[in-house]
Amino acid sequence: MIDIQGPRIIVAMDFDNADDCFYMAKRLSPQYCRLKVGKELFTACGPRVVEYLMRLGFEVFLDLKFHDIPTTTAKAVKAAAQLGVWMVNVHASGGQRMMVAARDILEQHAHHHNGHKPLLIGVTVLTSLEAHDLHAVGIAEEPEEHVLRLTKLVQHCGLDGVVCSAREASMLRSHFGQDLCLVTPGIRLDSSPVDDQKRTLTPHAAIAAGSSYLVIGRPITKSHDPVATCKAIIQSIG
Repeated sequence: MIDIQGPRIIVAMDFDNADDCFYMAKRLSPQYCRLKVGKELFTACGPRVVEYLMRLGFEVFLDLKFHDIPTTTAKAVKAAAQLGVWMVNVHASGGQRMMVAARDILEQHAHHHNGHKPLLIGVTVLTSLEAHDLHAVGIAEEPEEHVLRLTKLVQHCGLDGVVCSAREASMLRSHFGQDLCLVTPGIRLDSSPVDDQKRTLTPHAAIAAGSSYLVIGRPITKSHDPVATCKAIIQSIG
């Protein structure tokens, strides 16, 4: 069973430079949220941005969605662990050998580093994708069916959980109980536009559906008072 501890909000630091990222981080609090560093920010700024955010007291989800041959992916995941991140992810569509290699190298790392091991999460179907997008790349299944297939593989490989849309969380809880951590992007407040993400829910609805952690970007980072917005979300999810 996954033990959910600490803040359930993960703020997406979707910036293209360190200054804007650090300014936003200083307007937030590790008491109320964790932070997510994705491809744009990490490519622009490198590991130093992760190191600085951790020095501010934040736990960091390194959202680079590794997808490569098993050896390369495992080495990348190990590098993330050496940075000291709280969570890292790989594409479940990379297959069993890739995911097992990533899991094994994190277990080896933990053995030599006082048990520290980031959560390893599999990405199922991106929240921007709908059925016709999957069909266009040769996947005949509906998004929910494909999410379930990939989640079964993730569980078989011994990962800690999956990234999935909040709309699939209830289905996954019914199949897997509390055995997996469910990380859900595509979270929008009632007043937020849906932007480029298709399968979205509000924070309260996502937690009720079974989500473990909520990835929230613009509704927090574009708000007048990011900490107050975090507090309001925490109050709404109970």
